[in-house]
Amino acid sequence: MATSQVAAEFSCPVETLWHTVTDLEHTGWRSDLARVEILDESRFVEHTRNGYATCFTVTAREAPRFWAFTMENGNMSGAWEGHFEETANGSRLVCTETVTAKCWWMRPFVPGYLKRQQALYLEDLRRALSSK
Repeated sequence: MATSQVAAEFSCPVETLWHTVTDLEHTGWRSDLARVEILDESRFVEHTRNGYATCFTVTAREAPRFWAFTMENGNMSGAWEGHFEETANGSRLVCTETVTAKCWWMRPFVPGYLKRQQALYLEDLRRALSSK
């Protein structure tokens, strides 16, 4: 199991940050995704540009402060938590992601993969929020 935590500050209200992150109908700002399929109010599937699907189940939603879900695909299972906070200059997002690789030989690569994915996510989010 690998765990990675990242934090970033944004110059927008926490409500804007919350809405951008949790609005599954408008995910065009994510450079890694082709689309998101909403199954119901607590389940969705992200489809990467390469056609790989990951299933998500929302486990907590406390607008605009906390969002959490579990995730699973053919290679891994895990959980994600996002803490949304007001700051003096806008807002802050703290993301904690825990992933377990399903294949033993993938385990050494998971920490680096998590760091790259989280960096890309925050870069995309920063770009999306700068246009709002």
